[in-house]
Amino acid sequence: MMKQIVGFITGCLLLGVTVARADSVMVATAANFTAPMKAIAAAFEKHSGHSVMLTFGSSGKFFAQIQNGAPFDLFLSADAVKPRKLEELGWSVPGSRFTYAQGALVLWSAQEGLVAADSPDILRSDRFRHLSLANPKLAPYGAAAVETMTGLGVYDRLSGTLVQGENIAQAYQYVFSGNAELGFVALSQVMQDGTLKAGSGWVVPADLHTPIRQDAVLLKRGKDNAAAIALLDYLRSDTAAVVIRSYGYKL
Repeated sequence: MMKQIVGFITGCLLLGVTVARADSVMVATAANFTAPMKAIAAAFEKHSGHSVMLTFGSSGKFFAQIQNGAPFDLFLSADAVKPRKLEELGWSVPGSRFTYAQGALVLWSAQEGLVAADSPDILRSDRFRHLSLANPKLAPYGAAAVETMTGLGVYDRLSGTLVQGENIAQAYQYVFSGNAELGFVALSQVMQDGTLKAGSGWVVPADLHTPIRQDAVLLKRGKDNAAAIALLDYLRSDTAAVVIRSYGYKL
């Protein structure tokens, strides 16, 4: 009987240790990284026992929310500027910032054959009425779209056709739903395992816009959170790299 009691107590203590070690992490994630981050988070939870709570949206809005006390432990931005500013302002842990992916922009349509894979000539045609992009003041992918159109010499001509989404997820939704015939979206939204999932698209050459370097940073709120620290490390792993590359990102 005594052995059974001791065994029961030991089991309870071990269970307590296991529960104590399992933490949760709240992550503010740029909308363009939705699909790969869901996959990475699921694998991380299975691997670590920690839980991950993801919120997706505009990096610009997250930047403001973090400074207003939003309860995030990690910030995965769509650019490098905002995480650096948070570090300078004292909202993040110094030395924790790193580039987790470099994004790619694509001119995409849900219609098969509308956009040529090797040319942006559709932008100089009258075959569309609406062109979607993310708000360039808030979203790096929107800013890259404006740079691309300017570099191609078509921005002024297209200004009357532009439909702005609050973030890249909304810009994609406009095209996916047919409210815009085509748009500039993140390659990760329409690609998986190296091919377009649907529709037609032209991948914008990297030299037509400022590199979309996406940085992650550990926020002050998460500095003692084991799950936050572990997830940040996991993002640097080879396992995460395979997922990230499969959605068209570079590392």
